[in-house]
Amino acid sequence: MSVTYALDGPVAWVTIDRPEARNALSLAVREELWAATHRFNADADAKVLVLTGAGDQAFCAGGDLKEMAATALTVPGPDFLPIFGRTVDVPKVTIAAVNGVAYAGGFLLAQMCDLVVAADHARFAITEVKVGRGTPWAAPLPWLVPPRVAMELVVTGEPIDAVRAREVGLVNQVVALADLRATTQALAERIAGNAPLSVAAAKRTVMLSLPHVWDAADALWEPVYRSEDAQEGPRAFREKRAPNWHGR
Repeated sequence: MSVTYALDGPVAWVTIDRPEARNALSLAVREELWAATHRFNADADAKVLVLTGAGDQAFCAGGDLKEMAATALTVPGPDFLPIFGRTVDVPKVTIAAVNGVAYAGGFLLAQMCDLVVAADHARFAITEVKVGRGTPWAAPLPWLVPPRVAMELVVTGEPIDAVRAREVGLVNQVVALADLRATTQALAERIAGNAPLSVAAAKRTVMLSLPHVWDAADALWEPVYRSEDAQEGPRAFREKRAPNWHGR
């Protein structure tokens, strides 16, 4: 199994268990994340979902670039990855327990959760510009952080640390790695102890102000996904060389 599902009281812990590949989003991981999401939605005993990664180095380093290069992936389909609130409805509260780097698709996984608790060594980056891939999923980012911070993240591809992420509003709490699970579990249990209808309505109330810009972002990024550069980036990663960009 590349993804595990385990109940701890009312809390479902969904763990990407591929530490040897920095918990990258291979096909198996993506399929099992879908299964875990559907299981959580149907699990009456699970009141809160916590998404995390195995090990102490990576929450998720993003898409599996070697796999992308091998399959010549262009535009990811709507079933590529469960994006909470976008490709799948998750009415219950979700928390990302970020135990290491959250890059590219890993950033997406943290962004899509309702709350984020991060280990103090965690780092966050939207690295797609470094490999010629797309980030339509970043459309809600200016709703989470100031627009100039969002702009810096998407055009530089450079990481920010956990403290900076908390300062700009991307992260709720920063704790020592040794305290990450207990802190996240306690937060989840506090939420699970509240009236479920009130919690669900409260979540949807907050999301009412989320800009509905997904379709426009998809249209902007489709030609990027279909470009030569979008194939060159993963290919260069697989071949362990610098990419040769052509802008087409």
